[in-house]
Amino acid sequence: MLTPTTELLFANVKIDGPLIADPAGLLAVLLTVLAIIFWAQSHRVGGRLFKIVPSVVFCYFVPTALSGFGVIPNESPMYEWVKQFILPASLVLLTLSLDIPAIMRLGPKALIVMLAGTLGIMLGGPIALAIWQHWLPDDAWRRMSYLAGSWIGGGANAVALQKTFGVSDAAISPIIVVDVAVANVWTGVLLYLAGRSARVDRWLKADASSIRILEHEIQDFQDSVTRPASLRDLLYVVALGFGFAYLGHAAGKWIMGHEFFARLGDYLNAFAWKVIIATTAGVAMSFTRLRTLEGAGASKIGSLMLYLLIACIGAGADFRRLTESGAFLGLGLTWILIHIACVVVVGKLLRAPFFFIAVGSQANIGGAASAPIVAGAFNPVLAPVGVLLAILGYVLGTYGGLVCVNLCRLIAE
Repeated sequence: MLTPTTELLFANVKIDGPLIADPAGLLAVLLTVLAIIFWAQSHRVGGRLFKIVPSVVFCYFVPTALSGFGVIPNESPMYEWVKQFILPASLVLLTLSLDIPAIMRLGPKALIVMLAGTLGIMLGGPIALAIWQHWLPDDAWRRMSYLAGSWIGGGANAVALQKTFGVSDAAISPIIVVDVAVANVWTGVLLYLAGRSARVDRWLKADASSIRILEHEIQDFQDSVTRPASLRDLLYVVALGFGFAYLGHAAGKWIMGHEFFARLGDYLNAFAWKVIIATTAGVAMSFTRLRTLEGAGASKIGSLMLYLLIACIGAGADFRRLTESGAFLGLGLTWILIHIACVVVVGKLLRAPFFFIAVGSQANIGGAASAPIVAGAFNPVLAPVGVLLAILGYVLGTYGGLVCVNLCRLIAE
């Protein structure tokens, strides 16, 4: 029973927002969540659970649960900062020890599967509209322009197509909810299946030997240069990561300030340039003596950054708003299921490893922010493959989106 003094104390307490909202507190919470997950993974009892559900799934969905219960916010400047600077920094460090000739030996299957996913989005839109148009408003085909651009390329492509077809921000709001929610669910499924890739490869009758060879070659190099990390080594690693991340940030803004490149903004925006520059810097350094910094733990620090990014993306997933989107949710689910069917069927026909299917799909649906995350869930050293395919998605996004929306117009008419 509360005393009068206690009642007065609690009367002045108003809980009208998340429990922890300041950036420093959010960083502490997410890092603590990651630490607990990895501790549980190494524990004798908890380790049994992680043999069933990969740790990366918990890194994604535990922050989602925390934001859902109001412990942390669904939106925060800290999440955006991690995306803008931690992602490119991690790409620099993860590409530092790349073996480019070995990656080239992976062959064309990854590109073919990724293009099959693009075709799945282009054809899936009009098919989904034909199924759901009875429950949708008459201008649904126009609103789908945003989702078509986003799911083939990225945010810049989505906005470009939205403006092209004259759709207001208010009209596009239910589509944005579907975009974020459906894409996040699919990302979570891919992260789970990444931990079961050997089983999926057996079902696909795929030969994943080229990927295993690449992983072993990089692992052998890491073992050959491993050494106790000195303070100087760690400073080099952190300086290179954040240095090139900021260089990419500044260069992206400078590039977009020039008229010629500004015209390409529908295809390659400032964030895309940042990712391109960070990845290129890492690849370039992989041909120099700086590659030996891998022995001091460059990729481990890059992997930590990648897991932090996964946690931030998970925290930003708000599945509660799905009910606000009505029939658009059914449209989005049908659309993405057609895309999934395309990448799986083509992957199975080619006997492509599940890695190519997962990363090729995410390069379409998620873009540069999440394609390297899915690739890194298989092995952190493979994250750059996701970046390369996602950049191709930026280029194809507006072209494929225009075809898709015009097909939707024909269905609506």
